[in-house]
Amino acid sequence: MTYTMRRVVWVVVYLLFVLFPLLTLLLGSLPPARDFWTEFSAALGYSGLAIMGLQFGITARFRYVTEPWGEDIIYHFHRQISLLAVALVIVHPLIMAAVHPELLEVPELSEAPWGAVAAFFSLFSLIAMVVTALWRAKLKIPYEVWHLSHITLALIAVAGGLFHMVGWSFYLANPWKRALWFGLTIFWVGLLLYVRIIKPLFMLRRPYRVTEVREERGDTTTLVMQPEGHDGFHFRTGQFGWLTVLGSPFKITAHPFSFSSSAAVTDGSVEMSIRNLGDFTREIPKTRVGQRVYLDGPYGSFTIGNPANMHVLIAGGVGVTPMMSMIRTLADRGDKRTVILFYGSKDWDLITFREELEALEARLDLKVIHVLADPPAEWSGERGFISADVLIQHLPAPYAAHEYFICGPDAMMDAIERALAQLDVPMSKYHAERYSFV
Repeated sequence: MTYTMRRVVWVVVYLLFVLFPLLTLLLGSLPPARDFWTEFSAALGYSGLAIMGLQFGITARFRYVTEPWGEDIIYHFHRQISLLAVALVIVHPLIMAAVHPELLEVPELSEAPWGAVAAFFSLFSLIAMVVTALWRAKLKIPYEVWHLSHITLALIAVAGGLFHMVGWSFYLANPWKRALWFGLTIFWVGLLLYVRIIKPLFMLRRPYRVTEVREERGDTTTLVMQPEGHDGFHFRTGQFGWLTVLGSPFKITAHPFSFSSSAAVTDGSVEMSIRNLGDFTREIPKTRVGQRVYLDGPYGSFTIGNPANMHVLIAGGVGVTPMMSMIRTLADRGDKRTVILFYGSKDWDLITFREELEALEARLDLKVIHVLADPPAEWSGERGFISADVLIQHLPAPYAAHEYFICGPDAMMDAIERALAQLDVPMSKYHAERYSFV
């Protein structure tokens, strides 16, 4: 089955999971009809809860589901659809309060219906999730703390929403309808248990050992890891894995990093080159040789494979990591196609892999175009940032005949995608991976 067909199938499956629970409420015996706005408000609430529950599946990292899209797209979809779900759930009580103002007469907490109390906890958890997710950096919440609180708040929100529906019991008076929603909730929580318990159990039996900790230019550290007691896994160029360095695979937070090593290696070893960007990454240089780590992978569809006369790689900063995997693999396989790397960096001394890229230019048809934001006085190369003019100067026409790969900071990637649009490069000819998932 092609990627396009798999995408269509999963979109249909997703819509069925969102709409089917809502449609089943209309089956069997129905309660007395109410006014339009009341029914519309209820539909929004049910739909919002169904979308919220499916978020556990979206982030469960099922490879067959994520592969056609790319993990970064899945996580960005998770974020955007979460905002929609929260909006639906918030609008639900607002409409109800407008149509039935008597609901605003708040009784004593001890006298409030338990369904209303459950709704309060669900709504409060949702608002807290949105605030901490959108403004985590401004609130200076450590990623690990945020991740644990995010999962906890999600569980409270879904459980509160379910008990609110059962407590109100307007559409769930029939036992089989209650059983359906309880079954869905168990399914959603089961997806979370799969990620947090079942998958780590498998990873626990497939550890890796760090065999080398290598300092690179640009405050970057490369970890070379060898499978211990197993054959490891095979990955494709440009893919990534979730790394747990300190602790067991049951640790609440793993971190995604691209593989920088060649996909042509046969001993199962993998390399990840990680730049110190603060938070968890500042601890990477302290990793010891011989230390046990855990890898969950491979993931991602940012891979070479489509027919093209030339591969054009466009990297900014640490976004060069998956590009190095591509270049090393092409060199190891003796690929004769032309490869052009546009590499945006701050200055000459901070260019990660600078010397190795110079050596690789002798092993394959590779041309590296460095673009420096803060070049030295004697610099004669490209200055500033990668733009459409820079691409035109170094790429042969027709531009749409090449295959493009873009990875770097969001602002850079937005600019490059606009530049490619100016060159009439169709979206099907370029691939983008945004390494900021949250």
